[in-house]
Amino acid sequence: MSMNTLGTLFDSLARVKIMRLFLLNQETLMTPAIIASRSNVTPTVARRELSILSRAGFIKRKKGHIDGKSKDGWIFDSRFEYTDSLQQFIFGTEFVDQNSLAKKFKKTGRVKLLLLSGIFNDSQNSRLDLLLVGDNLKRPTIEKIIRSLEAEIGKEINYSAFETEEFMYRASMYDKLIRDVIDFPHEKIINVGNLLEQVPQSQL
Repeated sequence: MSMNTLGTLFDSLARVKIMRLFLLNQETLMTPAIIASRSNVTPTVARRELSILSRAGFIKRKKGHIDGKSKDGWIFDSRFEYTDSLQQFIFGTEFVDQNSLAKKFKKTGRVKLLLLSGIFNDSQNSRLDLLLVGDNLKRPTIEKIIRSLEAEIGKEINYSAFETEEFMYRASMYDKLIRDVIDFPHEKIINVGNLLEQVPQSQL
């Protein structure tokens, strides 16, 4: 990747967030309003970054149907010559700061367990990207954090949140949704009292 292209692409955090959005949704046509919302940036910032990315050949304008209506929007340009290198660079680094993420979720209740899988570690076997376990969990707060996280990484997050008792019961019954996370590669962000180690081992 040339230094000029590299400098153009990586001198703005908003630009990186928008690039992630397009790389994770390469065949999706999006309007500037959708891009601004999903990247958690202002419409003005989104328009500026889209103009820059267009000049770099990263995206292109296209007319198509969005929510059943014909609209002008932007889509990833499959002809972009640095796609593979860019994906390795962007997704080879952490999506989020794990310490910051732990602090955010600790505000949602008495959190005992927070695991990341799926999109966070390229685990194709997991149906969940995030698994949260605790007591007296505040669902609206969890949802707010998830929406913010989706804007940061550029893709919808599949998650589940369980009270501790329900989690332990379902795990002991080898619930597939839960076992898809704990029996395959994942990252432990919170594991109070070694809760995960108390779960019965897989029967695989």
